[in-house]
Amino acid sequence: MTSLPPISTLPHASDPELQTALDLLFEPSPPLHALTLPILRSTTFPSYDVLITAVNAQLSALAASNRPEDVTKLSEILCSHPRLGEKKVDSEQSRKEQAQLQQGAEEEKQKLADLNKEYEEKFPGLRYVVFVNGRPRPAIMENMRKRIDRGDVGAERLEAIQAMCDIARDRATKLQA
Repeated sequence: MTSLPPISTLPHASDPELQTALDLLFEPSPPLHALTLPILRSTTFPSYDVLITAVNAQLSALAASNRPEDVTKLSEILCSHPRLGEKKVDSEQSRKEQAQLQQGAEEEKQKLADLNKEYEEKFPGLRYVVFVNGRPRPAIMENMRKRIDRGDVGAERLEAIQAMCDIARDRATKLQA
């Protein structure tokens, strides 16, 4: 499936159909499926935007939790997004979104790889997630550097959630038939 089903059909969709819709919006993530399928089954959403807002609230609640299992679940969900500039990206949406990051000098690509490594060392269990939205690699790397230097893991979780939901909103707009 390369387009999202009409939002009105979700409450009656099968689990695999719901998982596919979530994967198109957010990236394949069994922990996200487990977290979100119950609300998709019990709630009728007027739009994908409202659904994404509900997922944002669920993820933000995990971020606010002091329970280690919630932090682990959130990390697994956020790490379903590929690293920026990765050569092998499974998701068709991510491949398209990151296409311009694959171009350019090897030196810049290596700097991005080094920043990814530094980020993940600074924030164990997290992956840098940002809504690229056509921004050039230098702007993305500057944002990454600021976030590493800030050193606030709580703020990182919230920024990653927001970026993931911004990406999902953009995908929803593009993928609705």
